[in-house]
Amino acid sequence: MSIEVVDPGPLTTIQDLGRVGLAHLGVPRAGAADRGSADLANRLVGNPAEAAVLETTMGGVTLRPLRAVTLAVTGATCEVRCGGRAAAHGLPLTVPAGTVVEVGPASQGVRSYVAFAGGLAVEPVLGSRSTDTLAWVGPPPLAAGQRLPVGVPASAPAPVDAAPSTQHPRVLTLVRGPRADWVDDDAWRALDGSVFSVGAASDRVGLRLEGPVVRRATSRELASEGMVLGAVQLPPSGQPIVFLADHPTTGGYPVIGLVGRRQLDACAQWRPGEQVTVRVDRSLPPDPRR
Repeated sequence: MSIEVVDPGPLTTIQDLGRVGLAHLGVPRAGAADRGSADLANRLVGNPAEAAVLETTMGGVTLRPLRAVTLAVTGATCEVRCGGRAAAHGLPLTVPAGTVVEVGPASQGVRSYVAFAGGLAVEPVLGSRSTDTLAWVGPPPLAAGQRLPVGVPASAPAPVDAAPSTQHPRVLTLVRGPRADWVDDDAWRALDGSVFSVGAASDRVGLRLEGPVVRRATSRELASEGMVLGAVQLPPSGQPIVFLADHPTTGGYPVIGLVGRRQLDACAQWRPGEQVTVRVDRSLPPDPRR
């Protein structure tokens, strides 16, 4: 069983839960940028959470299954068409062999996810089928004419009346990180409630925030450090960067804050130019498992 790629769109990659336990070797985790939407797509077609899916970026993807398959599209709002007819977003669809499936450009959000019953069965690299767009580890981005193998479905998907909403409010809550003292109290108070725009250079590596300058309390240098997903780095420009799925180590800049796991799904869906309000939470650091 395989899926033919008719049009890969501007950037469509294969993603799963990523590479775990290799950061000490300099290998980022990668994996779906919006894990909640990828997980939902897998559940809709009866897959386990670790099954590989497609992640589109803004422009959609066009596919043709070579045998009948059940699929689901989640994440960014987009038009879905099967054989030229409108189809549901956020619900499982069983598509006959040879039917062209069009996942349209995102009208809201950035990344859509397409799961197939059985999961994409490309060869894993370092234990994962994810594409790392910084180091280019894993399968390359989709190309026209490519055929993607699909595994054997584990079970029939449970009936679905309605999928949960994946819309995200544009509020980014962060807690102080390991280098919080590089920003003084006045700057922290100014940051709380500030409004930033999502930068055009945002990608799977990081969400770049553009707006009020967050001034450091010190100008000293700092050796590069390892980071966890959701670390907020402050470069000399004073414009924070939230590190996402393909993040590297720091570039010698302080990690002043951390963003919780659930907020990272929203970070993956905010579009360049959208405004985001930053709130500072003075409670305990977020649990990276949530």
